[in-house]
Amino acid sequence: MRIIIHDNYEALSKWTAYYVAKRIKDFNPTPEKPFVLALPAGISPVGTYQQLISLHQEGKVTFRNVVAFGLNEYAGIPEDHPQSHHSVLWNNFFGQIDIQSENVRLLDGNAADYDRECHDYEENIKTSGGIHLFLGSIGPDGHIGFNEPGSSLSSRTRIKTITSGARAANARWFGNDVNKVPKTGLTMGVGTLMDAEEVVMVISGFSKARALQKILECEVNHMWTVSMLQLHQHGMIVCDDEATMELKVGTVKYFRDIEKENLGLPEF
Repeated sequence: MRIIIHDNYEALSKWTAYYVAKRIKDFNPTPEKPFVLALPAGISPVGTYQQLISLHQEGKVTFRNVVAFGLNEYAGIPEDHPQSHHSVLWNNFFGQIDIQSENVRLLDGNAADYDRECHDYEENIKTSGGIHLFLGSIGPDGHIGFNEPGSSLSSRTRIKTITSGARAANARWFGNDVNKVPKTGLTMGVGTLMDAEEVVMVISGFSKARALQKILECEVNHMWTVSMLQLHQHGMIVCDDEATMELKVGTVKYFRDIEKENLGLPEF
């Protein structure tokens, strides 16, 4: 697993955006062979999205032949609700690039049959050619999507109960009323994530420091679901200094040393 440590959030966001853009450009996608990207609606990747939008506006990358899958979605709130992951992704990213609307694949939080929706989503990923790059972020407890602590590490896309702690943390986006935060959501599973050819996790801030320490320095553990990244052949964490505060000094020095030649912006 690669660990790329940047000085701050702005630097990690720009580097990650250039890395993703380079992967798309190098793949040289076509309508018949699109580049398949999976991504979340969280706060951590917003800086990366903004940088990707800038790269697109500068004519350096096109998303015309990119297929994008959303990581998760709340169950039972309208698609146009400002906090639905559908709205967040379209407002923060898709609506400002040239991706074709038919190439955006998002979970339907209002599906009549959630089990069927999740099954079909997995099949859609397969028929699209599989995920080439999964861009993710984590919660302070090391969860990914709605795969809260204790989730199966071989799980697939499914409906999950959202913990009271997670709902309390997300209440700020719902008028500080925890009762307005949905109690369930649809999410890709950890096994779905592990099927991706490459996984890039953006981890920023001191609030994520304990999770990064558990993920990086401890064993694979279903109580820290993203620790499964240790077993991925092409897993990478892009973080900032604040996120490394719980790591051993030797760990930080090791990864800074082996990646020191790779901190410049990827060229494409």
